[in-house]
Amino acid sequence: MSIQRQLTNERMSQIVVHNGTVYLSGQVGDDMAAGVEKQTQETLDSIERLLDLAGTDKTRILSVTIYLKDIDAHFAGMNSVWDKWLPKGVAPARATVEAKLCEPEILVELSVVAALP
Repeated sequence: MSIQRQLTNERMSQIVVHNGTVYLSGQVGDDMAAGVEKQTQETLDSIERLLDLAGTDKTRILSVTIYLKDIDAHFAGMNSVWDKWLPKGVAPARATVEAKLCEPEILVELSVVAALP
């Protein structure tokens, strides 16, 4: 089975495709000064672009891990954006955890696994 890597640098690939499955690296928003809702929307927009580049879409997400800087402060805001973004009937397996993220301004990071059509 071949492994395809896209948007690769010396440290990581943004997209890895293997055996009909798409793995995205952890995604964050662009505006680190923004609140959790805007950071979440920017992150989901990035995920959509990467899934499209890989040949799939958000309706084929198998699992997502959501990392929040402060789960008590940011869970509701993140979910308000997530719930509007995800179509009904295609909810993936999901885990949401509190984590110390790589930059103190990052409030949310998402890691996604999706199926190819």
